Amino acid sequence: MSTTAIIVAAGNSSRMGFHKLTADLLGKPVLRWTMEAFDACPAVDALLIVVGDATREMVLDWAELGIFKKPITLSEGGVQRYLSVHEGLKRLSEETGIVAVHDGARPLITTEQITRCIERARECRAAVSARPVTETLKRANVHGVISGDIEREHAWVMETPQVFSKELLVRAYEHVVKDGLLVTDEVSAVQLLNEEIHVVDNPSPNLKVTYPSDLELASRLLRSAKANANQAAS
Repeated sequence: MSTTAIIVAAGNSSRMGFHKLTADLLGKPVLRWTMEAFDACPAVDALLIVVGDATREMVLDWAELGIFKKPITLSEGGVQRYLSVHEGLKRLSEETGIVAVHDGARPLITTEQITRCIERARECRAAVSARPVTETLKRANVHGVISGDIEREHAWVMETPQVFSKELLVRAYEHVVKDGLLVTDEVSAVQLLNEEIHVVDNPSPNLKVTYPSDLELASRLLRSAKANANQAAS
């Protein structure tokens, strides 16, 4: 049962002011960092990149240059993220049994966390990288005035990869599209089927690049990770 990573790289980066996936991050585009993490992960067999106008030629060039070891398939993005994933699912090989969906704008994901999520999904069919909420949370009204508390116990922040058996994820998205529902991630789609989804605590930073300031933070985190790796190897 092979595993394919669907990397979503078709957004328009409206909050960024420029396309974040093509932005330079320590000498490489953000998307390349993301793809390299999955390419280096032994638990992943193939990559399927959902592309848009800003990323299509870039990914095609990388594939032609043979930069990545694993097979790469391209799929065209949809108007919404969930439609992009739905289109990507149609292009999976028959051999694929496990699907790991990941945001292209999360370049800090580690091969270790990818592996943990895939192994958990192989056991229980549905697993998601996540981190427990540690901050104090408040609810505010439409005027920005605090109106109450939000309980943080047992609360988790959803990340990616979100990993599922192919059969389960395909069924979930067919239900979403058929009924014209709107979901923000794969967990939301699978929840509609009342299926159990297991969280996999991520001990490493897994920042989603959304605003220009996130690039500087991602740079610092990558430099720190490199320094720690070099220190451990010496």
